[in-house]
Amino acid sequence: MRKMNKKHLSLAARPIQNYFRNPVSAVLRSALCLLLVGLHFSAGAQPDNPALSNSMCGACHNNPSLAMPGPDGNMRQLHVSSERFSDSVHGSQDCVGCHQDIQSIPHRKNVDRGIGCIQCHRSLWDEARLEGTAAENQRLGEVVDHIEGYLGSIHARPSMADQGRTNATCYDCHDAHYIESINGDEPDRASRLNTPQVCGRCHQDALADYEQSVHGMGQQAGNIEAAVCIDCHTPHNIDATSLDSNKLVITENCGSCHQDAAESYQHTYHGQVNKLGYAYTAKCFDCHGSHDIRRLEDPASRMHMDNRLESCQSCHENATAGYASFEPHGTAHDFERYPQIWIAQKFMIGLLVGTFAFFWLHSALWFYREYRDRKEGKNRPHINTEELPAGGKTHFRRFNKWWRLGHLIGALSIMILVLTGVAVMYAESAWAPGLMALLGGPKSAAIIHRIAALGFIGVFFIHLVYFAFRIGRNLKTFQWFGPNSLIPNWQDFKDIYAMFNWFIGKAPRPALDRWSYWEKFDYWAPFWGMMIIGISGMMMWFPSVTATYLPGWVFNVATIVHGEEAFLAAVFLFTVHFFNNHFRPDKFPQDTTMFTGVVPLDVYIHEHRRDYERLKASGELEKYLVEAPSSPMRRGSRMLGATLIMFGLFLLTLVLLGFLGI
Repeated sequence: MRKMNKKHLSLAARPIQNYFRNPVSAVLRSALCLLLVGLHFSAGAQPDNPALSNSMCGACHNNPSLAMPGPDGNMRQLHVSSERFSDSVHGSQDCVGCHQDIQSIPHRKNVDRGIGCIQCHRSLWDEARLEGTAAENQRLGEVVDHIEGYLGSIHARPSMADQGRTNATCYDCHDAHYIESINGDEPDRASRLNTPQVCGRCHQDALADYEQSVHGMGQQAGNIEAAVCIDCHTPHNIDATSLDSNKLVITENCGSCHQDAAESYQHTYHGQVNKLGYAYTAKCFDCHGSHDIRRLEDPASRMHMDNRLESCQSCHENATAGYASFEPHGTAHDFERYPQIWIAQKFMIGLLVGTFAFFWLHSALWFYREYRDRKEGKNRPHINTEELPAGGKTHFRRFNKWWRLGHLIGALSIMILVLTGVAVMYAESAWAPGLMALLGGPKSAAIIHRIAALGFIGVFFIHLVYFAFRIGRNLKTFQWFGPNSLIPNWQDFKDIYAMFNWFIGKAPRPALDRWSYWEKFDYWAPFWGMMIIGISGMMMWFPSVTATYLPGWVFNVATIVHGEEAFLAAVFLFTVHFFNNHFRPDKFPQDTTMFTGVVPLDVYIHEHRRDYERLKASGELEKYLVEAPSSPMRRGSRMLGATLIMFGLFLLTLVLLGFLGI
């Protein structure tokens, strides 16, 4: 076979036009053609393997009427326009370069006329790389890449080695003889717009649906931007539509045209799971259709309001009317169309900014003050050991075993909730698919997430019942705003003011009561979180119940507040809460009080002097004093605390990476 020159190596194969016009079938004319070829040779016997020129082939095949019966009994047109072939990418090639089994005229019977494009292009590319001309022939390299994609596609099956026994081969899509140059817009335009008709030769039903779709109507109107088969399925890497990998690719390809819709879809649970590499949630074509996509106002559209609920019920069998008003492409950037979503987003942003602005400033100033005091030798005051009761009771009991157990279950539940939720919330992050795989996939992660949620809810409500019982038992004497109450009071605001004065060096550190204002905030934060995260989570956990009583847009709002409040809770816990209790200079590297239940008395006096003075004056101090925890208890508490702190910092890292889009 004659080697391609550089000009032809750099040209692209184009999609075909119409293979041939309908022939006037005539076997006698074919015989006449063979006779003309015979006259082309000089008199006398011809060699067995003559060097057949293109003009010799054209003597017969340039005849528009040339046709022969095919294996199926139908007439097969064999006309090849010599002029069009000469103008094609392969115009300088010999016919027998591809038709290598044709060695004589007239052709022998039972000749294998199968043509293989693959080996030729691969060989030429190998030669170009060996000769150092690959850079000049990049288009040929692209063609070889297309070949590799094709060989992995469903079209190359069942026999990749034999192009005569595949579902579709190169010349089923690309015209065998009239592959045009990529130079010029008109051939490209015509080829692109003709793609559905080419694919429709095999996929007749899909073509019929496509022609009635919004894409097909645009294509028929000559709109070059209208989506055609290769935009969704790709030109060469086509795989079975039943495969998850193919479903994911097609969904991603929709976004190449519908960017805004794809972006909003990615912020839904459907889109997040899809982004993680799992194809069982709703994708573009599950809702809009694949080949029969209609405009929303078209009564035949799956997304027409009269049909939308039925479409939802194809996955959500128990879907109720509220589903139909869910906004899968709702965005917080359009108040006119989605006011509820816009308001929810702006409210959560304001809450985030306000909370972090105050508490991060509080933490920064606190760190500065404690660091300077320690550097200047202003250690916390210690009590005289002579004042300690006999028996070595040097610690103050703050939390009984039930408080500590509740804290541990709550902490573990929250960390598991963050772990299972962060991979979904930041599904576009590079680390998210790997983390989700470790969790067993989104379905397993959802189960773990809900079990952890039930654990936290259980602790929360047991706590409520316990306090309701205690308050009810002592209702007449209970001091709602007293020193033992966790309800914020006016003194807390005075303490905040006094602490800031201490931070900036204008006043001494204030004496605080049993519960400091930041401890009260830590206590009440879960109530707010339970209301926001818990209710929104339950709404999404039981969507059919929710949609029975509420409109569909509440799912959009629930998704926003659930994710944003979870972000607030995670970042607050692993920055502010960790700082207050473990990372400030007086506590670093950790405080084990919540694990041992006790705190050294001098530490308690330093941080809660007002409560200490009151207990001492009333004679109640003795019942709170205990011996130091045992060595095993201290070691175990340090290990448990260190483990939880490191796990929390790991989760904080994931949250921040996801927030930054890394």
